[in-house]
Amino acid sequence: MARIKVALPDIFLLTVELPVRITDLNYGAHLGNDALLGLLHEARVQLLAHLDTAELDAATGRGFILADVAVEYKGEAFYGDVLRVQVGVADLSKYGFDVVYHVHNQASKEIARAKTGMLAFDYHARKLRPLPAELIERLSSPSS
Repeated sequence: MARIKVALPDIFLLTVELPVRITDLNYGAHLGNDALLGLLHEARVQLLAHLDTAELDAATGRGFILADVAVEYKGEAFYGDVLRVQVGVADLSKYGFDVVYHVHNQASKEIARAKTGMLAFDYHARKLRPLPAELIERLSSPSS
């Protein structure tokens, strides 16, 4: 069976630290896959804020929609761990980009690599829209 491989970018734009909460554990007593997606969502929201944008502008209805997700699990995380999530972008296009995540625990043990495909979306018109030029510039700049 083929395995997913998530390529890491050369540059990460932001590092976010997030604790593993007791509610993040599954029946195996480690970080559940559903909870990891929630933590990645938090890191993505923080990245977008760092880039002076948001997942949704309620006034205009413009934002982003999740197109796909891939996770490559590398290790377990447990209650009390503080995850260091490095966040970057890849595959920038006219309509979207991938957010790439590299997750380690406080002891620098690799926990996961992941990517979420994000598309610019107009929630009022219910259709894709091109990425704003100023956001493309911020996403392309390693000094963001």
